[in-house]
Amino acid sequence: TSSLDKTVQAQILNLLKALQRKHQLAYIFISHDLGVVRALCHQVMVLRQGEVVEQGECKSVFSAPRHEYTRQLLALS
Repeated sequence: TSSLDKTVQAQILNLLKALQRKHQLAYIFISHDLGVVRALCHQVMVLRQGEVVEQGECKSVFSAPRHEYTRQLLALS
C-alpha cells in the first residue's frame, strides 16, 4: 500500500478492516510501513534477515519492544 495515494490507501485499509470484522478473517499482512501495521494489525512479528526476532500483540511490541532491532526500527519510523 505504500505506493498508493494516501486517500486510496486509507480506503483499502478501511475495506480490509470491515471485511475482517464482518467475516472474522485473519490476514498475514507484510509491510515495512509501521504506521499501517500499527493501524491494521492485532499481532505483529518482526523479522531480521529472515529470522523472527520479536512477536506479540501489536500494542505491546510498539510500546515496549524487547529486541534491539525492533527498537531501532521504531526509532527510525
